[in-house]
Formats: sequence, structure tokens, C-alpha cells
Amino acid sequence: PGIYVCARCGYELFSSRAKYQHSSPWPAFTETIHEDSVAKRKDRPGALKVSCGRCGNGLGHEFLNDGPKRGQSRF
Repeated sequence: PGIYVCARCGYELFSSRAKYQHSSPWPAFTETIHEDSVAKRKDRPGALKVSCGRCGNGLGHEFLNDGPKRGQSRF
């Protein structure tokens, strides 16, 4: 339980309350803590490249419509 922060600058990204079990080996989250926790840019169909909203450190992807509920995304 707790807050997941950027490894580079310490900015708050995700809460363990938004974490859920997914088939990928990486932690999966349904939402960010702050509206500006992450910056997003188009990467490929169905996925956005995600970076820290404060320092730009690469964080992975947001997979659109791949969350635990219909219409939710997965970070």
C-alpha cells in the first residue's frame, strides 16, 4: 500500500488504491493521482506513450480500453 512516485524526481504518479491484478508482469493502474501526474503522446493504435508529468522520465504506456472495467484504460 502507498504511493508510486517517479524514480527520477519523486513526483506522485499512482496510488495503490488504483492498482489491480493484470496478466502482464508489470504493475497495472486505472488512474493517476494528479491530473498532471503523467504526460501522454500517441505511440500506436490503442496505446499512448506515458512519461512523468514533471520531469519527462519515461514510464511506459497507457493501453486504451484495457482496464478492469469496460472503457477504462490501463497504465
